[in-house]
Amino acid sequence: MVDELTVIASSYHRNGYSFPVDAMSPEQALAYRRQFEAAEREYKDKDPDFDALVFGHANMVMPFIDEITRLPTVLDPVRAILGPDVMVWGANLFIKEARSNGYVSWHQDLTYWDLDDVDEVTAWVALSPATVQSGCMRYVPGTHTREIVPHRDTFAENNQLSRGQEVAVDVNEAEAVDVVLAPGQVALHHGRIFHASSANQTDDRRIGLAIRYISPRMQQVSGVKTYCTLVSGEDRFGHFHLTEPPRGVMHPTDREMAHRTITVAKEFLFAATC
Repeated sequence: MVDELTVIASSYHRNGYSFPVDAMSPEQALAYRRQFEAAEREYKDKDPDFDALVFGHANMVMPFIDEITRLPTVLDPVRAILGPDVMVWGANLFIKEARSNGYVSWHQDLTYWDLDDVDEVTAWVALSPATVQSGCMRYVPGTHTREIVPHRDTFAENNQLSRGQEVAVDVNEAEAVDVVLAPGQVALHHGRIFHASSANQTDDRRIGLAIRYISPRMQQVSGVKTYCTLVSGEDRFGHFHLTEPPRGVMHPTDREMAHRTITVAKEFLFAATC
């Protein structure tokens, strides 16, 4: 009998994604959501950098987010794809407020990340219901087999991506698959797959945590040495600075490290913007 991890990895390699993966109970997902929202109430109005840190490197400044990145139920499917040695390159909380206009345009993640290969898996963890009505992700199956296509920067007001980036080619939306997830479920996707999401039309926030896992074999093309967190196995390459788990929620030392990471990443994330 084929085991579950083999099925997940096979689907990922064939389609460019695999979902739903059951990573935790709805009750555990709700507990993590409550921890985040408690931190949000405590720090959002006090710390002008709160949103930037949460959007870019939440795992560096919130111990419970770091904990999610290390859960065996999240890591095991990733290891089935990448192998035993795994690092977190970034962890982004994507939040669509209730009845809001925020959306994500069609794009490929690896377009601007300056990584030299495709040994990357995004694990998108639902901390609230991700439904068609709340603006769940959509994937176009098989597009992960394409090279990076041309993208254009829009910097559109309601686009939740850093540059409002979108593919500059036609997308056959009739082929798109709705990535519907219950709280505690995970979707895994390839860095080159076409994906997008629409606005949240419900009365609840849509909260998702996108964890960017990479193999230590990867490195930044530009030669810049960014910061990663080793969560499985070992790093035998030294292509990245390794960070320690966060000391506490928004601890000053951790905030400084996360800021340093954001500053270094700007060298390639916003390269050639106009």
